[in-house]
Amino acid sequence: MYLDALSFLEDERDAWRPFEALETLSDEQLSRPVEAAHGWSGRDLIAHLVAWQQQALAVARELAVNETSPTKVSADADWEARGDAINDEIQATWAALPMDEVRRRFGTVPGELRGYLTVVPETRWVKNAEFLEFFLAETIDHYGEHRDDLAAILAAAR
Repeated sequence: MYLDALSFLEDERDAWRPFEALETLSDEQLSRPVEAAHGWSGRDLIAHLVAWQQQALAVARELAVNETSPTKVSADADWEARGDAINDEIQATWAALPMDEVRRRFGTVPGELRGYLTVVPETRWVKNAEFLEFFLAETIDHYGEHRDDLAAILAAAR
């Protein structure tokens, strides 16, 4: 689907941009569960998306200097073994963080991921079907899966 990193990164940036509207919500608005978003709050949505971006960032860091990613191998095995329990753990871990830390990660992790992907040789991700599929699943495709949740959370904040 992608022939070069720049095309992917531009599409990823465009797909992420709507989620940045969560930055405009107050702490109270971010903390309010929204039934139409599976009972998630804005904070929960941030936690879910950014935690998976952090996973992608760890893989990108490894691919910047190596041909393989032990993190991805381990994460794939963990997902096979435990599935959605991982998402429950993410929610619990992020629920314990101060809101300032949630906001800090929300503001820094997406850009850090993009930055690392610019230094990963294209042969290791854009031109490698397995890794391209991984980065799509953790970013562009994942954002698309949660667009309706975002809309519901923003609508509830109005």
